[in-house]
Amino acid sequence: MLDIRRLHMLKTVVARGSIAAAAQSLALSPGAVSQQLAALRREVGVDLLRPDGRTVALTEVGRVLVEHADRIFAAVREAENAVAAVKGTVGAALTLAALPSTVARIVAPALTALASQHPQLTVTCLATDQAQLRELSLGTVDVVLGQRYHHLPDATPRGIDAYRLLDDPLLVVTATDRPGERPVPLRELATHSLAVPPPATDCGQAILHACRQAGFTPSTPYVTTDIAAQLTLARAGLATALIPRTAIDPATPGIHTSPIEEHPIHRELFAATRHTDTADPTTTAVIAALRTAAHHGRTPLDPPA
Repeated sequence: MLDIRRLHMLKTVVARGSIAAAAQSLALSPGAVSQQLAALRREVGVDLLRPDGRTVALTEVGRVLVEHADRIFAAVREAENAVAAVKGTVGAALTLAALPSTVARIVAPALTALASQHPQLTVTCLATDQAQLRELSLGTVDVVLGQRYHHLPDATPRGIDAYRLLDDPLLVVTATDRPGERPVPLRELATHSLAVPPPATDCGQAILHACRQAGFTPSTPYVTTDIAAQLTLARAGLATALIPRTAIDPATPGIHTSPIEEHPIHRELFAATRHTDTADPTTTAVIAALRTAAHHGRTPLDPPA
């Protein structure tokens, strides 16, 4: 009989690209992973991996095996969820991967509520913007608080369920006082120096796409994913920043925020988990807490979820 742990190692090696990377994510030594994969190869009787440049890829037999393994993993999750549903209790541990820009106004309030409602539950929170949905597919995390920008296609992997939390507009952030909350046409920023994320990021792509739609290529002398750095540059009058509303503390001194009119830029925040036919009480409780926190964290100018 095939060992399910070895099947998971095989899938992880392919997803990570190497035995060394897989071993690191599994908290094992490369030698231990190699031994387990060698045992799996002996069980099957043919090679499951082949070199692919500096990485490894599945052979045809390996691909078929991983496809069946995915169904096995899904069946195990269904069994676990069915037992949890019958017990009707929230579990003891869960791992959440969340965007750093959502921690203050969504994640922290949600975790506070969960601690009050389900004191037996321990949530490990990974604040990261790197490949969260891949980690969800691999089982490294249980729930993801992610984002997608409106101009980009939906790239949710097969086997993942995503639940919309909030439509989160980007705001123009400057150190210049403006009368009221006057919306700023995006084309007005053609003469501004912008502080923006790298163009390879979803947010950077969204800003570049919107600016080009508005008829100009932006001047971006300050490129950083660090929102605190973007706010500092804006506060100093060195740059104009475009930052999601939920990532800005309304009490931040020395800055002014304005909505964008004409070619507005939005990101959709969502909670995601692995698909199951039977709801898991633990992930259900966490997603409900995130949804409530997102709703309460909206400002009057936010659209309803």
